[in-house]
Amino acid sequence: VQFDESGGGLVQAWGSLSLSCAASVSIFSINALGWYRQAPGKQRELVAAITSGGSTNYADSVKGRFTISRDNAKNTVYLQMNSLKPEDTAVYYCNAAQYGSGWYRDYWGQGTQVTVSS
Repeated sequence: VQFDESGGGLVQAWGSLSLSCAASVSIFSINALGWYRQAPGKQRELVAAITSGGSTNYADSVKGRFTISRDNAKNTVYLQMNSLKPEDTAVYYCNAAQYGSGWYRDYWGQGTQVTVSS
C-alpha cells in the first residue's frame, strides 16, 4: 500500500486545515486507517483512527477539534482540523493497519508538515 498525502501547510492559530491521504489500493477492507503526528523531539503519537466499520478514536488533545473520515469509493482518508493550536505543529502521517489472528502489518505515508503560528 502506498499513500499520497496532501493538505499540510502553514496556518495561524484557530485556523483550519484539511489533510487527505489517497491510497494506491482499495481501502474498503483495511481494518483501520489513522493519522499520526510527530513533533520535533517527541515520539510519534496517534491523532485519530477510523475502523472499517466507521468507529473512530481520537487523542484527548484533539477531541472536538479534529474529525477523521474515510471515502472508500475514493480510497482516501481525511483529517479535518479546526481550531488549530501551535502545539498541533508536527509532521502528520497517515497509516493503514491490517491485522488478523496472529499477524499485523501496517503501512505509512511520507508525511506532511503542519505548522501553526501563534
